[in-house]
Amino acid sequence: MKKSSLGLALLAVASAASAQSSVTLFGVIDTRVAIGRGSIADKNQLAGGGASTPRLGFRGTEDLGGGMSASFWLEAGLNTDDGTGAPTNVNNQASGGPIASIGGSQGVVFNRRATVSLASTWGELRAGRDFMPQYWNLYYADPFGNVGVGNPMPATYTFSGRTGYPAANIGVYASNTISYFTPASLGGFFGHVQYYMGENLKNGAATEDDGSGGGVRVGYAKGPFYASVATGRTNYAAGDVRQSNAVGTYDFGVAKVGVQYSRDKNGAVTGKGWLLGGWVPVGAGQVLVSYSQYGLSSAVANPEGKKIALGYIHQLSKRTALYGTFARLKNSGGAAVALNGAATAPNSSSTGLDLGIRHTF
Repeated sequence: MKKSSLGLALLAVASAASAQSSVTLFGVIDTRVAIGRGSIADKNQLAGGGASTPRLGFRGTEDLGGGMSASFWLEAGLNTDDGTGAPTNVNNQASGGPIASIGGSQGVVFNRRATVSLASTWGELRAGRDFMPQYWNLYYADPFGNVGVGNPMPATYTFSGRTGYPAANIGVYASNTISYFTPASLGGFFGHVQYYMGENLKNGAATEDDGSGGGVRVGYAKGPFYASVATGRTNYAAGDVRQSNAVGTYDFGVAKVGVQYSRDKNGAVTGKGWLLGGWVPVGAGQVLVSYSQYGLSSAVANPEGKKIALGYIHQLSKRTALYGTFARLKNSGGAAVALNGAATAPNSSSTGLDLGIRHTF
């Protein structure tokens, strides 16, 4: 009888602990045939991320009681065409990356997100590598989710690094961040404030603040309407990088439309661009369409790119989809941007086609 009582007590404790915490494995496998055409050279390849960025992640939450919880999130980008991991960066500067080598071979690195956080009715405090507030707006208004050949001009690192960040997706993610997110109980209003550190020696050098900066994003989302604005700055001795943007979307039921405006500054160079996009449900699928343009302005040149993209995603099930996207980009002002790895001459055009499959778990 005593052994039975002890066993039941242990089972009850284990059940309570299980109810208070959870860990989830999740991911996206997305692989496409990517075809690029340009005036100089064409390219055909197998690539990842035509509809969503491939990833592998772990996330967990523990209920601490009293409305408070602790959580973690580890998310790694993947190259599904060859099985390698995506790179990261340790200090938001060229000297810190890209880091993607483990024992001489490219392995899984949690480059997309690696955070721990505490949340309550007062909001969430989060620390680690995470998305920048000033990037998130570039994602919300784009039907193609900033991936694949349909990736719009304002979100593309156009004309060889429009924002001046080094490799490893700097300008999308930042390392060494501390962020605050407002609670969900604000009647549709929300906010996100972030500070990140370059972690340099404070030795009086002109570069001691390189890689440090921050951003803020505020908005409103309720029913079919969504709108937000964001701005951020990263310090560099060679010239600070500033990013500002505004987006809005509205779901009419028969279709959803999105608009976006971006303005960036890298030292003496200014970039401006905009996007108009749409999502149209069709049976078991969805038609995606966007027009975008982005141009730089400086004393030397004013390169600009204009892109139109048309795509279709067909859901075979809740987790598996087939998709196809066609895009055409026109360069001017000396720009020579090409699609899907092709090469094109300055002021020439380029076309691209993605055909792929996406599976989520």
